[in-house]
Amino acid sequence: MVVVSGPSGAGKSTLLRRVLSQLDRIRFSVSHTTRAARDGEAEGVDYHFVGRTEFERLVNEGAFLEWAQVHGELYGTARAEYERAERDGVDLLLDVDVQGAAQVRGHFPEAVTVFVLPPSYLDLERRLRGRGQGDEEAFRRRLETARAEMSLYPEYDYVILNKELGRGAEDLKAVIRAARCRTRRMDAVARKILDTFRPTKADERK
Repeated sequence: MVVVSGPSGAGKSTLLRRVLSQLDRIRFSVSHTTRAARDGEAEGVDYHFVGRTEFERLVNEGAFLEWAQVHGELYGTARAEYERAERDGVDLLLDVDVQGAAQVRGHFPEAVTVFVLPPSYLDLERRLRGRGQGDEEAFRRRLETARAEMSLYPEYDYVILNKELGRGAEDLKAVIRAARCRTRRMDAVARKILDTFRPTKADERK
């Protein structure tokens, strides 16, 4: 499981789309949310868009691995997403906020966590203003939230500076490839290869 967080406007979605199109054996975890779909977003592709009553019902049923309220809306990762990826033998890529990432770490200490940084405050401000969402007060709240979220970057395994999309994507792919080579992940393969070796004389004497 690869968990990616970062402030709104850091370019996570674009970065993850690039990586998903270039790596095999990895799947994007489609979260549930109560917020309305933005232009270009599709149901079941970007998010599962549900009402607050439905979301709260799923929470009460224990359907989420993690869930959190962000900017007044609810977001959650369904357990079914993880179970399906596990059955299919693929890695699962999560785009969650810092609250959700903390919950995932609690359930899955072996999860790989990555924090995406914007190049600067001014760059983040420009990106957020470019979205044209909400009034000035809402915009300021998003910037304050971004500052608080960014202060938590030391809690993550890796930090990626998303200054240039191509470089950021290569860095994230490198993290995922390295995680796939962890001893725990390669244990079954290594043992299978080791079993093909003929016993040594020392082994035979035992």
